[in-house]
Amino acid sequence: MATLDRTDLRMLAVLQSEGRITNADLAERVNLSPSACLRRLQRLEAEGVLTGYSAQVDPEAVGLGLQAFVRVQLAKHEGEAIERFVRNVNEWDEIVACYALTGDMDYLMHIYVADLQHFSRFLLDRLLNASGVADVNSSFVLRTVKRSAALPLSQLES
Repeated sequence: MATLDRTDLRMLAVLQSEGRITNADLAERVNLSPSACLRRLQRLEAEGVLTGYSAQVDPEAVGLGLQAFVRVQLAKHEGEAIERFVRNVNEWDEIVACYALTGDMDYLMHIYVADLQHFSRFLLDRLLNASGVADVNSSFVLRTVKRSAALPLSQLES
C-alpha cells in the first residue's frame, strides 16, 4: 500500500473529478509548482495508485438503456469451474463489473444492454449456457440514484 500525504490525496480527488486537467492547473489547485506536481503524479502512476484515465460515457446516450444486476451461483466451486466462469465473464462485453461475494450467491454482475430482448439473449444464450452456472437472479435498475467511479478519499485524511 502506498503512503499518501494530504497533497497526494488532494491531487487524487481533483483527478477523479477532472481527469483531463492539465498539470499546470492541477499544480495550482494543490498549491505545488508544476514540476513538483508532475513528479508526484509520476510517482502515483509508478506505484500503481493511479491505474489509468478514462472518459465517463452516458449509457443511455449510446443506446445502452437497460441496466441489470445479476447474482450468479455456480454448481461447483472447484478451481477449473471457477476459472472457466471468470474467463467467460471477461469475454462478455455486457458485463461492466463482476464481484465474487460471500453469502448465498457466488458472484454479482453489473450489466448494460440495449433492451430487454438483448438481456434475454445474453442470459439464455451466454450466461445460462455457460457450464457451471447453477442459478441466476436478476434485478433491473429503475433509476440511478447515485453513480460515481470516485473513491471516498476524504475518509483517508487525518
